[in-house]
Formats: sequence, C-alpha cells, structure tokens
Amino acid sequence: MQALTNKAQAVNRKPMTFLERLYLINIIKGMMITFSHMFKKQPTIRYPEQKREFSPVFRGLHVLNRDEEGRERCTACGLCAVACPAEAITMEAAERTDGEETLYREEKYAAKYEINMLRCIFCGLCEDACPKDAIYLSETFAPANFTRKGFIYGKSDLLIPNPLTEAGAFAEAKGVEA
Repeated sequence: MQALTNKAQAVNRKPMTFLERLYLINIIKGMMITFSHMFKKQPTIRYPEQKREFSPVFRGLHVLNRDEEGRERCTACGLCAVACPAEAITMEAAERTDGEETLYREEKYAAKYEINMLRCIFCGLCEDACPKDAIYLSETFAPANFTRKGFIYGKSDLLIPNPLTEAGAFAEAKGVEA
C-alpha cells in the first residue's frame, strides 16, 4: 500500500547502543532545560507584597455610589436586577420619610440591596442598566471566604463611604490618593 503523503516515516527498530541504553545524553539534555528555566523571570506574583496590574476594562466588586452631597443614588427601580442574567441581585424598595432628605436622593430608596457574588458573572449589565449611575463595578476583586454567606454582600458592604463625613475612606474606595 502506498502512502498518500511523504510525511510518513518508517519506524527505526534497530537495537540501542550502549550509550543510548545509559540515557546519559537524554538526562543531560533534560538537566540543561531545567537549568535554563531557573534563570528566567518567574511568572508568579507574590500576592500580599505585590499587586497585579489589571486591565482598564477589568470588572471587580460592585459598589453602590453616592452623589456629591453624600446621598445614596439608588432609587430601587429594579432595572439592575432585571438586567442581571444570573439573577444575583435582590432588592426591596422603601419610601423616604420626613427628615431623611440628606440620606436619600429620591423619594424611593433601596431598603435592602443584596448581591450574591457566587451567582454573579461580572458581566456589567447591572452597571449599564442603572439610569442613576448608582452601581458600578470597581477594580477590586472579590476576597476569598470560607462560608457561602460571606459571599452575599448587603447594602452596608456595597455602599461607598460618605464623601462629606468620611473623606479619607471615600478617596480610598474611589482609588484616589488622599
């Protein structure tokens, strides 16, 4: 039978020589490869001491934004929850009472706002759907946790610090040097 291509090679079946049976040449070749890798730059990042540079389009943890006066922007319209394909966002709306004008921007606000990070796929659709720019995905990645409940972030975990009362913490959360 004739081969269709010229790439087929006959297998060499001759017996090995004494040097080939010792495998010394192959061991030396393998050691040379190992030693050459010892002097190359390591791809590993030593995390606590070194921080990894992320892409400008990196999507990390969610943050509930405030306006310039420190009031919450979220009006609990539910568009972010509807836009979320993983159904990771749940919220309950409440109406603002007298005396809460400094806390909430509109008459309606999110009394309960939770994001289940185990379900979240970090697609950014919640950020795009929000008409008030109340939610955005920061450049911070989700920390590790030992329990499932630790990955369900409530409103207190997501809300950015008040820029009027906690200027240092607000600048740190925004990523600006204070």
